[in-house]
Amino acid sequence: MSNRRLYILVALLCTGLWAVAICVGHATGRLRLLDRIESAFTDLRTLARGVKAPPDLVTIVAIDDGIVRQSGTYPLPRMEIAGIIDAIARLEPKVIAVDLLLVDKGPAEGDAALAKAFATRPTVLAAAAVFPETVQPSENGDGPLAGLPTADRFLHPLPAFAEHAEVGIANVTTGQTGTPLSVPMLFRTRDKIELSFPLRAALAAVGKPLTIEPDRLLFGDHPIATGSNYALPISYYGPRRTIRTVSAADLVDGLVDRKDIEGRIVVLGATATGAGDFFPTPFDSLMPGVEIIATAITHLIAGDGIVRNRPVRIFNTAMAIGLPLLLVGLLVWRRNAIGLLTVTAVVVVWAVANAVAFAHGIWLDAAITFAAAAPPVILFGSLQLWSGRRSAQRFAAQNELLEQFQTPALRGWLTRNPDFLLAPVRQNAAVVFIDLSGFTALSETLDPDATRGLLKEFHALVDKEVTRSGGIVTSFLGDGAMILFGLPAESADDATRAADCSIALCIKTERWIETLPPAIAERIGFKIGAHFGPIVASRLGGRNHQHITATGDTVNVSSRLMEVAARHDVRLAVSDTLRVEAERTGARLKTGSLEGPVEAQIRGRSGSLTVWLWRSDDRSIENGAHPHAAE
Repeated sequence: MSNRRLYILVALLCTGLWAVAICVGHATGRLRLLDRIESAFTDLRTLARGVKAPPDLVTIVAIDDGIVRQSGTYPLPRMEIAGIIDAIARLEPKVIAVDLLLVDKGPAEGDAALAKAFATRPTVLAAAAVFPETVQPSENGDGPLAGLPTADRFLHPLPAFAEHAEVGIANVTTGQTGTPLSVPMLFRTRDKIELSFPLRAALAAVGKPLTIEPDRLLFGDHPIATGSNYALPISYYGPRRTIRTVSAADLVDGLVDRKDIEGRIVVLGATATGAGDFFPTPFDSLMPGVEIIATAITHLIAGDGIVRNRPVRIFNTAMAIGLPLLLVGLLVWRRNAIGLLTVTAVVVVWAVANAVAFAHGIWLDAAITFAAAAPPVILFGSLQLWSGRRSAQRFAAQNELLEQFQTPALRGWLTRNPDFLLAPVRQNAAVVFIDLSGFTALSETLDPDATRGLLKEFHALVDKEVTRSGGIVTSFLGDGAMILFGLPAESADDATRAADCSIALCIKTERWIETLPPAIAERIGFKIGAHFGPIVASRLGGRNHQHITATGDTVNVSSRLMEVAARHDVRLAVSDTLRVEAERTGARLKTGSLEGPVEAQIRGRSGSLTVWLWRSDDRSIENGAHPHAAE
């Protein structure tokens, strides 16, 4: 197995184990922080969905600040509550749900009036569950009911009230942020199970029997999906008073329209400032508990609540494991921008799909998936960036090193056109050769480091002057160099620049030799040959190593011209062909340092060649002049 495949396998295995650990930890209640994160995500998704109109089934009769001011006291006296119940009953509601805890005895006259009021219409009264401070393990004997919220005891209404009404438990379940995310439908103690207050109210309204099945409730044959342990998830319609709300004071004064009460489920509850029964919700920092109860009742009757049942939870688990594997797989599959863009696109699609599903009534857990995906993606993404940066630094160092073996012009050309000179190209070019004379014998007596130092200085001098003139060094031939003017592209002034470079090299090289120790300077010299004509430019070498060079008679003649310079005891021999081509472009070579023309024999070539010879004079060297300049 290759290192890359092993890396991918290890990355996916670690990601999968992490995701499974997150899912198991949350399912066993060990990761409560995720509930707080999910509550925050739920608020955001609810706000993104916006306010929606609730089914018009429920009316809240609010014991608000107005009725409290009229009464002068809170809680209201039982006699006044009885008056509110009677006012509601006269408008013939379907069910009256009283979200008030009536567990203590009051004045006998008030209690009697209230009990009598409860008997006039179908009524549901609120009770409360009292839970232990520590969570006790559930018994396994009740199957799907084993995980129900287990209370120490229930606080029921007074028997005088309860004999005329149904009783339900009004507790809600708040998340880590205090926002009620669900309302339990069933509660238990050690010996009995109680129905919730919203469930009792809904059953009284629909008039159908209740059937409890795994993960759902049935009103007759109408199913209501519930979450784990028969909790009903809450999807808030909007801010307070989004559900139809009327003031108890207006009701008593006869200012409420009959249609607001008749045939509806009426929930009586406290919204007064001092009531204390308020909860934070996505739309409100303080929403009355009675409106949360009314929301749950509406969900049960209309079936428009948010779904978080077993199939959804199974899908959540699959997503919490599958998404991190997909994201990490994409990261290790593509280390470049395409991989990062793909990962970003997948995350955006997941976030949008999660929000859309929530808006359409399906609660896909975001916190678990986020916790399962974020750490592996950040970890392996960071490793990828670190690895990519190291690779980039390594490649940059390698590129910098390789650039030293190729001229800048050819580097840029090859970058733009990788197929440059794969096929040989015939064209005219100027070719210059320079070679140190006496260096081989000198190197036999010098230390290797000193020999290397001399060559490095000489090569640097040549490279600098050739680059300044716009040529390229195709190769350093030990103590010499081959220089081309005409690559990567042919130019009209190739011959002019070649002559310019040749004379400048003569001047600069003589000045350099003069700076050397006398024992070295007296033993070395140099020769330069320059010619212009047709060449064949191509890549030479094998499959794994190639270099760009030129071949042909022009190259051979240029090399042999160094021998002509040596025979005439001058530094530079320039073919008349190059001089004529340079002057054709409008430039004229100064002849003060040029001698000739002479007819020279070229070794290995029949006939003679017209050549111009250049020798240095003290003034040109002293001033660093370039005697090729145009007149």
